[in-house]
Amino acid sequence: MNKDQSFQLGYVSKVHGLRGEVMLVLDVDFPEDYETLEHVFLEQRSRLVPFFLEHFVLQPGNKALAKFEDMNSLDEVEDLVGLGVYLPLTALPELKDDQYFFHELIGFEVFDETKGLIGPVQIVYDLETQNLLGVTHQEKEVLIPMQDGIILSVDKAAKKVYCQLPEGLLEIYLED
Repeated sequence: MNKDQSFQLGYVSKVHGLRGEVMLVLDVDFPEDYETLEHVFLEQRSRLVPFFLEHFVLQPGNKALAKFEDMNSLDEVEDLVGLGVYLPLTALPELKDDQYFFHELIGFEVFDETKGLIGPVQIVYDLETQNLLGVTHQEKEVLIPMQDGIILSVDKAAKKVYCQLPEGLLEIYLED
C-alpha cells in the first residue's frame, strides 16, 4: 500500500510501560469508528509497513493504547515513537452527502461569489487553531479559512468549493 491509497490515522506518541505497548495520538473526529482495528500501517523510511494489533484500547483525549503482535519489550517499540500511523482509504467511515474528508478536496476548484474562479485546492492544512485551504491563485498560494460564512458549500460531484472570501483576502497574497 502506498500513501496515495491511505490516510494518516495519527502517530505513535510514546512507549507505555515495559511490555511493548505504545500510546497513539489519533487525528480523527470519531476515534470510536476505529476501535475494532486488527492492523495499522506505520511509516518507516518512507514506506508503509503493516503491523498487526494484539490490542487497541481507546483512551481519553483522542488517544489509544496499542500493542503490536510479537513486540514484547520496550527495546522493540522505542524506535516506533514518532512514526505516522496509517490506514487504507477503504477504512474511512461512510459520510453523509453534505460531509467530506479533507483529502477529498485536493484538486477541487474554488469559486468566490463575486470574484469567480480562484483556483485549485493544492493542500488542506489541518491545524489546531483552524483549518485552511491552500489554493493556487495567480501562481501564489492563498490560504482560505475553512469557516462557516467563508466556505458556503462543497459540491463533491462537480468537485467545486463555493466561498465568500473576506474583503481584501486575495489582495494580501497578491502584493509584492
